Amino acid sequence: MTQENPNLQIPADRQNEYFQLIDKLLKAPNGEEPEILQANSELIDTDFIRTALRVATIFAHEGNQEGAKFLIHVARELSKELGLYPDLSEGSKKGN
Repeated sequence: MTQENPNLQIPADRQNEYFQLIDKLLKAPNGEEPEILQANSELIDTDFIRTALRVATIFAHEGNQEGAKFLIHVARELSKELGLYPDLSEGSKKGN
């Protein structure tokens, strides 16, 4: 697994693709998010997760708590899928 440098600038066209995907997720009917993510799997990487968290931070500062919570949830779940977020339940099972 390669780690992207968080200090490197994301190309503008890629950033726009991330924003478009975030917009699709926000506008999607409840429950359709996994299908949207699957259809756009080529965009799911650490930079997408960082972008979603940045947008969530902006939403929180602008008073859009629901949008912020949703994007944080999506980012957390994707981080788990990419192995970037520890699954504490798995660790406790291994210790038994």
